[in-house]
Amino acid sequence: MTTALAPRGRRKGPRRRPANRPKTGRHLARLLLAEPRHRGALARLAAWSALGAVPVLLSGQLVAVALDRGFLAGDGLFGLAVLGGYGATLLLGALATRQAFVPMAGLVESVRDQLLRGTVHGSLHAAVASGRTPDTGAVSRITSQSERVRQLLSALLLSLSTTAFAAGAAVAGLLGLAPVLALITLPVVASTAALLVPLSRRWRTRYEASLTMEELVAEETGRTLDGMRDIVACAATRRAEDDLDGVLSDHAASGAAVATVSGMRVGVIALAARVPLLALLLSAPALLAGGTFSTGELLGAATYLVSGLEPALRALVQSIGNLGLELGTLVSRLAAHGGTPAPATAAAAGATAPGHDVLLAGVTFRYGPHSQPVLSAADLAIPDGDHVTLVGPSGVGKSTLADVLAGLTLPEAGEVRLGGVDLRTLDRAWLRRTVALVPQEAYVFAGTLRENLAYLAPDADTARLDRAVDALGIGAFVRGLGGYDAHVAGPGALSQGQRQLITLARVYLSPARIVILDEATCHVDPETEARIENAFARRDGTLVVIAHRISSALRARRVVILQDGRLEAARHEDLLRRSPAYADLVGHWHGAG
Repeated sequence: MTTALAPRGRRKGPRRRPANRPKTGRHLARLLLAEPRHRGALARLAAWSALGAVPVLLSGQLVAVALDRGFLAGDGLFGLAVLGGYGATLLLGALATRQAFVPMAGLVESVRDQLLRGTVHGSLHAAVASGRTPDTGAVSRITSQSERVRQLLSALLLSLSTTAFAAGAAVAGLLGLAPVLALITLPVVASTAALLVPLSRRWRTRYEASLTMEELVAEETGRTLDGMRDIVACAATRRAEDDLDGVLSDHAASGAAVATVSGMRVGVIALAARVPLLALLLSAPALLAGGTFSTGELLGAATYLVSGLEPALRALVQSIGNLGLELGTLVSRLAAHGGTPAPATAAAAGATAPGHDVLLAGVTFRYGPHSQPVLSAADLAIPDGDHVTLVGPSGVGKSTLADVLAGLTLPEAGEVRLGGVDLRTLDRAWLRRTVALVPQEAYVFAGTLRENLAYLAPDADTARLDRAVDALGIGAFVRGLGGYDAHVAGPGALSQGQRQLITLARVYLSPARIVILDEATCHVDPETEARIENAFARRDGTLVVIAHRISSALRARRVVILQDGRLEAARHEDLLRRSPAYADLVGHWHGAG
């Protein structure tokens, strides 16, 4: 049966990125400003936010007046009255903030609905245009990413609107109350912004990588679940676990990288917010002694810094630097998948090979950096329609070579080409339909015999099943089971040889153009094996047989021997003369009867 495993090492390649992705933030700005109702909602949000910043604007001034003209002047009632007025402004600000939720909510839901419609539209059209199964990464975009956009946009709009006006009000109040301190504060804020720019760029890059990994996790999980039968058939559950674990580990590492840069940015923000306050505290004795500030003005300036500027600055940078970048990246990413795609091309949708010639060029493969190479700069050409038998001593790596030929294992050097196209650039679904690797361990599932036989050719009718059964010479076996509608209880109900016959018939019916039999007939008798190999040889396409009997080599047009990581191909008679290793192997086979 054809395998459905992802090539080992795929995740080491370049990450998939959507083409023509809009610049971060540009598409978000278009979404927010494109429609009149959106602009109206933004204007109402700004008006309520400006009103909500009034308490910050008056806070330092009112505290200074309450202290200098009230409590320090011996008029406690006046001081309390002024602080009561400050409390009234806080109540006004709270009411204004509450009213800001109304336009914000309508705007957020409208933008989220637009993005969701676009993503669904783009994903469906991409599937139709490419003729492939819909991208499972779209699930992440439609669910978690679109919902994250809604959460981030609401938080950003509310935080940005309130903190931007609050920061402006704090600076304006500080300029009116203590211009000298304002001259210290503004350069510190500017320096902080300069430091945050490169950190924010690094954060954005790492966050984009984490989003890519999130989609890859969804895709890898979907492929693993879709190919579960084939994974079990190939006894490759450990391999599938390793591939999925690798993607999950990369995802975790990308999240940790985002958190590291986020921590650095928080430290810079904290430092910038504390420097002006520290300068005020250190210079307070001199300012008071020289009469530059009164006690009330000093406390009022501290109020602007502690309760106005510092939280506003922290929230503002958090809004723009974290929420804004994250939101802009998400929106741009969703927008890249939201349009109607052009007709799929080889570069955009995954290539399909124009032919079926197989070529190994300088292929090297080893299982670890310190292990001996299984393949060492190996070259091999298998023309379309050829019939070759692969031989070699036990444990030399014949099954590994079969995996390389099928594209299930990627070489560390060299290229494997199908029809002149590198296997790594071919559309994976097309490749799995074109190349069938039949392992030694055959797999059947509970169901009818017809369902088992037609698993890779679901449109096969009875006449087509009959032709395949006749070609393979397994009619007596089928009748013995009770015909096509006989129920197969599962793998345990059949012998290993019977399971191999079902699997071989299944692949014979499949659309695979290249069939690789990896000792797939080891549990049937030599006569049945001969009929099956001859049937596959007459079938359109290429046949590669990994031999466990000399008879398979004698039937092939060419024999390929694997020894010391190198491949040598010739006719049986020629290889017998010029390859001592092959002559020894043939002698061993003959000696074994």
